[in-house]
Amino acid sequence: SCASQLRLSKKNTVDSLRSAPQLYERVDAMKKDHPILTLCLHLEVSVSGYYDWQRRRLCPGPRAVEDQALAREIDQIHARSRQTYGSPRVEKELRKRGRRHGRNRVARLMKQKGLCGRQKGRYRVQTTDSNHDQPIAPNRLAQAPQATAPNQLWVADITYIETKAGWLYLAAILDLYSRKSGGWAMSKRIDTVLVLKALAMALLHRCPPAKVLLHTDRGVQYACQHFRQALQQHGALASMSRRANCYDNAAMESFWSTLKLELVYRRHFATRSQARSQIFDYIESFYNRQRAH
Repeated sequence: SCASQLRLSKKNTVDSLRSAPQLYERVDAMKKDHPILTLCLHLEVSVSGYYDWQRRRLCPGPRAVEDQALAREIDQIHARSRQTYGSPRVEKELRKRGRRHGRNRVARLMKQKGLCGRQKGRYRVQTTDSNHDQPIAPNRLAQAPQATAPNQLWVADITYIETKAGWLYLAAILDLYSRKSGGWAMSKRIDTVLVLKALAMALLHRCPPAKVLLHTDRGVQYACQHFRQALQQHGALASMSRRANCYDNAAMESFWSTLKLELVYRRHFATRSQARSQIFDYIESFYNRQRAH
């Protein structure tokens, strides 16, 4: 019956659609089957409010027209960010374009379009083996002044990427001034060769001056003789975090979090080769050249 259909519509609609415009849209969609007065009564909205909403939709005011244009621009920024930016970063991108809008307004329009940034979650695998007898460098980063130019302070670490073929390990070096990744390498083995390849790439592409400071954890890959010799050969200074203290290398942890939230957790990699290809594209095409830092 008409009454039972409206009761079911009310139960399914009012519980899930709390804002008046969404309820008015429901009234508009069902007005050919039921009287508007009956629909408004059962959905608990006013008839005058429905007609006012319909008038504004057909003849939108200046604010609504501006919202429509802003929503299109937000959609473009969100798509260009590979669906990773939330309202704070979208607002910053709008400011770069000379558009000044409140974050609440941006957030409201993003919510209406179903747009959102990536959020934290997931789990962690142990990648640091500090139970070794290799020399430990002091924590020079803690006393170092803030970087004022690129290639003064670097941080490095290793993380893991899950694929159906097994783990893929990623080593990277991050510049603390530009927040760009200067060197990186991937392998199915978490060994010294992996971190040496990342270091070689950073030295080749960034050409740092003597005494660039490279901060790492206490992992055996960074403490071993081969890695220490590579640093000495290029005049770089080693720095290491305190034992079991991830906060000493927080910038690198933040980079891993960003990479995983914006890429890894949104994919299911069948092979290591597939993961390599997409990680390369993310770091070189998006993170280093386009993403806001």
